Amino acid sequence: MVSANEDSLPRGLRERLAALVPGGRVVSVRVLGTGDEESAGETHKAIGYGRPIRVQLEAASGRHDLVLHTASPNAFGHDRRSDRVAEMLLAWDSFSRIPRHVEAVDVGVIEADGSLVSLASSGEAYLLSRWADGEPYAAELRRVARDGKAEPRDLARVRSLASLLAEIHAASDEPTEAYVRAWRDLVGSGEGIAGIVDGYGPEARGGIAVPGAPRARLEAIEHACLAARHRHAHRVERLVRTHGDFHPFNLLVDGDAIVLLDTSRGSVGEAADDLAALAINFLFFALEHRAGWASGLGLLWDAFFDAYAEARPDPGLFDVIAPFFAWRGLVVTSPAWYPGMSGEDRDRILGFVERALAAARFEPAMGHEAMR
Repeated sequence: MVSANEDSLPRGLRERLAALVPGGRVVSVRVLGTGDEESAGETHKAIGYGRPIRVQLEAASGRHDLVLHTASPNAFGHDRRSDRVAEMLLAWDSFSRIPRHVEAVDVGVIEADGSLVSLASSGEAYLLSRWADGEPYAAELRRVARDGKAEPRDLARVRSLASLLAEIHAASDEPTEAYVRAWRDLVGSGEGIAGIVDGYGPEARGGIAVPGAPRARLEAIEHACLAARHRHAHRVERLVRTHGDFHPFNLLVDGDAIVLLDTSRGSVGEAADDLAALAINFLFFALEHRAGWASGLGLLWDAFFDAYAEARPDPGLFDVIAPFFAWRGLVVTSPAWYPGMSGEDRDRILGFVERALAAARFEPAMGHEAMR
């Protein structure tokens, strides 16, 4: 479609063009990718990330020929709004780095009313949230580990957390591709298993060994998780709302109240993710106090899984949870965050991960075995 009518442009784009090209007059508007190009047979791209709009303007400063790019949702890592914003910002940061590359003139976001807000002169992103009183749940876990005794209040707390997760894990109305992405991100993202393994340092690339985590061991765990992705990522009926980072430092407790911090990864995916994120910490906090496991954190471990099963029966949960334990296990044994961890303790957690991955189905008894 070609038009020399400036009114054919969205109001927000007209206003932004007026700021970028003072006195400019729109002489042509063309939506690209709508049949203008010749067919390329097998090489013709069947899908795109948004329809570009070519706008030609004339002004006292000369002729200006610009292209507006937008991004459409799709299952190739652009399903979240944050993905699409990141794509545009990355293009803005990158275009000028490449010789002979077309120039990027502006970048921004489109407001709900259609106006354009430029981010061209912006720096890093920020987020404002409300303050919440409370103490991280990690403090309670440390106390139970140290004392080697789970009080009735501690058991009540862990049951409340299990019930909260059951409430969070409602069926999601997100496209089923979100479940596939959750598994892809688990294994391959920078925050997932591949990124965490890289964070073990130069040894993962042939340098000095990390005690308890030689390169071959990390590779074997990563490969086992990749195989699990291919086994389970098609189980899209399991897609639920999730917290995405349900660990003890993201759980604030204030009396009987629980406040959650920092939901992550789109807040949708596999329920096993949230259970593994919390449960691995029962093992982690018990490492220096294993003698008190059976009467302390071991009781919380059992109560957590039992309470969740009662609140939300999920027969398939233990079929898919092992790779999520692998991810969280790699996190809590990472030398990047816990450089003082002994090789023995790292071996204990990674051994638990390996047994879980090797089993046809996870069993909570594996946690007790790891603490012997």
